[in-house]
Amino acid sequence: MTTFTLAGGCFWCLDAAYRALDGVSDVVSGYVGGTVADPSYELVCTGRTGHAEAVQVTFDESVIPADVILDAFFTMHDPRQLNRQGNDIGTQYRSAMFYADADQKALFEAAIARAADIWDGVPVTQLAPLGAFYRAEDYHQDFFAKNPTQGYCLAVAAPKVSKVRKAFSQYIRAA
Repeated sequence: MTTFTLAGGCFWCLDAAYRALDGVSDVVSGYVGGTVADPSYELVCTGRTGHAEAVQVTFDESVIPADVILDAFFTMHDPRQLNRQGNDIGTQYRSAMFYADADQKALFEAAIARAADIWDGVPVTQLAPLGAFYRAEDYHQDFFAKNPTQGYCLAVAAPKVSKVRKAFSQYIRAA
């Protein structure tokens, strides 16, 4: 099993899209990249912790290749937007990849290069070593599935999940 730590805007969107992919065994929403130990959602939302909303996605590379996980990441968010995704504004919504080792760093660098070929513009995705990852509060875990009619889920998360389902249809989890 492999785990990647990725930030691309609100973690609810990343969580929902990754849960749709076959071979993904776990997705944990949390906070990473900042200076405050064990931060709360409310504190991270202030933008003063340095943390990004992120997910740790754990997957089986014999079922879904690492490149697919990373290409899906660049499909579900716009890596050209600095410290924001749409109306979600602040460093907590930055595009970032947190590598656990040199091998992950190389995979992430290659994925950023592929994203530059796909998007019209240069990705501003931060590449940083993985430090402490803090699990978000329980109500953030699998938020989309628990709150499918919530306004943000309908307006923002659902279109991102649909985009990933369409682009990676061969990897969608069977119902």
